[in-house]
Amino acid sequence: QVQLVESGGGLVQPGGSLRLSCAASGSILSINAMGWYRQAPGKEREPVARITTGGSTSYADSVKGRFTISRDNAKNTVYLQMNSLKPEDTAVYFCNADLYSSVIGGRGDFWGQGTQVTVSS
Repeated sequence: QVQLVESGGGLVQPGGSLRLSCAASGSILSINAMGWYRQAPGKEREPVARITTGGSTSYADSVKGRFTISRDNAKNTVYLQMNSLKPEDTAVYFCNADLYSSVIGGRGDFWGQGTQVTVSS
């Protein structure tokens, strides 16, 4: 089995900050990339940020300059530092890992259960 466990969501006022964490564990052979997606009510799930094992990062235009993704390869953990939060950032945030696992005998996408981020005064 492969588990992705997220933490760090919550309620924050506009302009505030939150830090999300996601730890991957289980039958993992190697991880190619980890990232964050989000889904607001009534909307499609969308990519937020992604980081490869080598440290290359990419961001959605809507979060560039405000969010920073980082990763601890030794701990199979990815972080999302979210600053200058806006009400439109309100969503359930999902962790994603592109990895090789003995569970599926190859490469696949795995997801966390999601953590709620609410930006409201």
